[in-house]
Amino acid sequence: MSDESNAAESGPSHRAIEIAVALLALAFGIIVLIGSLQVGIDWGSEGPRPGFFPFYISLFIIVGSIYNLAQATFLGGIKQELFSSWEQLRRVMAVVAPTTVYVALIPFVGIYVSSLLLIGVFMIWLGRYSLLKTAPIAVGVPTVVYIVFERYFQIALPKGPIEYWLGL
Repeated sequence: MSDESNAAESGPSHRAIEIAVALLALAFGIIVLIGSLQVGIDWGSEGPRPGFFPFYISLFIIVGSIYNLAQATFLGGIKQELFSSWEQLRRVMAVVAPTTVYVALIPFVGIYVSSLLLIGVFMIWLGRYSLLKTAPIAVGVPTVVYIVFERYFQIALPKGPIEYWLGL
């Protein structure tokens, strides 16, 4: 019986996730380091150059990442237990993927159209609501946000071509 439960609960181990995150953080630290070196890390006549502080922050990120990578790989500080099942990861990605697309769309179509699409996708796909229930909410929430922020508080939020076409 335990073999069946182990087969049903398969997924990446803690060690695999720790190694992956350490490598991603290391890559990020190296990218920041290279960028800092390109813009200059020394002192100019007006003070520190633009890469001065990011350079030292990148060193902290790199050292921490190397330590985490060594701990996960060689020091045995990370157990081989299951981090999460593939089904749990699928559920998380069902939220992360549309949200990432939402953020990526904002510069191109604006926050209001992106929000309408995100609310619609979540309600129809994840919530299993009908289009009849989804449409008023998907249109209404960005409309209320527009009225509150743009009209009352006079805070401009990112707009896309549709908002400009409508003269908003």
